Amino acid sequence: MIIEALVAMKILIISKALTAATYHRKLELIAAEPDVELTAIVPPVWIEPGVGEYPLELQKASNYRMHIVPLGHNGHHHTFWWQGLGKLIAAEQPDILHADEEAFNLATFQAFWHARKTKAKLCFYNWADVARRYPPPFSFFERYSYRHAAHAIAGNHLAKQLIRDHGYTGPISVIPQFGVDEKIFTPALEPLPKQPFVIGFFGRLMRSKGVLDLLDALEQLPSEIHCRLIGKGDLSAQVEQRIAKAPLAGRVTLEPLIPSSAMPDAMRSVHAYVLPSRTTSNWKEQFGRVLIEAMACRVPVIGSNSGEIPHVIDTAGIVFPEGDVAALAEAIHKLYSDEAYRQTIAEAGRQRALSHYTQASIAQQHLAVYRSMHS
Repeated sequence: MIIEALVAMKILIISKALTAATYHRKLELIAAEPDVELTAIVPPVWIEPGVGEYPLELQKASNYRMHIVPLGHNGHHHTFWWQGLGKLIAAEQPDILHADEEAFNLATFQAFWHARKTKAKLCFYNWADVARRYPPPFSFFERYSYRHAAHAIAGNHLAKQLIRDHGYTGPISVIPQFGVDEKIFTPALEPLPKQPFVIGFFGRLMRSKGVLDLLDALEQLPSEIHCRLIGKGDLSAQVEQRIAKAPLAGRVTLEPLIPSSAMPDAMRSVHAYVLPSRTTSNWKEQFGRVLIEAMACRVPVIGSNSGEIPHVIDTAGIVFPEGDVAALAEAIHKLYSDEAYRQTIAEAGRQRALSHYTQASIAQQHLAVYRSMHS
């Protein structure tokens, strides 16, 4: 009996988002498949505009190979590029190249340009969910990506529609970029003290993230309701000044950014998590990863109806009209005052995270795309 040797599918993922250690779990799960040989290209640091540096948290891969490659024009989402990428792609000779960036980005064009020389099948990843036309050279990058991609992955439902509206006719799958590791994001072993009742917001302190709406809502709520803020942004100074004065003094803590490995403990430290994002002229909430992290920790969530948030939460949390401070305050007070309801929402969120958003589930969805491209 002759048994044919399994020829591994060589996958190359190029992603600046992989500076976060918790995201590498998806790669480990993909690489564990017997038909996969996986390599990742990651930067030593990503500079998030208005926030600061996100250094690479994982220096060594387990069951896949990793190249740490510096970026040119670091900190510019649409015009950064990878140093020496052409030589790396030529050396890797991938079957599948996944550029983890928008179709209209320079980095995607750069990766596709070099990978076409190796005959690799190509895919890109779009988050953009606001309809607009891109000026040159971004319009050229987008058309080039659409012309040569074997598959598109959209991070949300609006992004899928936008890709179609812009003329892409190939296959599209809607898959979150990363899931949540349910073995790390776990419920607290012991209940938190009932008072103070702490709500959490962890992320960029920007107007589009609704942090000022959260502070406005807090001012309308009983003094026993506190808030833990973790992050920074262009509103950091304004937030610091405001929480130092009545009626918020002593009720709000503001802490610097923390590594992704510390996020599970941060989530378990709050009674509820709030993502009050606001749509702007050029942005809607594209997913809200912190929501699924909170849900996995059995922390009830409240989110605005900006962008993808209602799809993420569904019926497993509270969705309020973005910018409606009174509705946000009412939602927080409901969780504060009704423990039975809070526990029901918390358990619904946990179950939704486990059934829809685990790293294992997201990894399998990506693998299905890669296999369809390779067949």
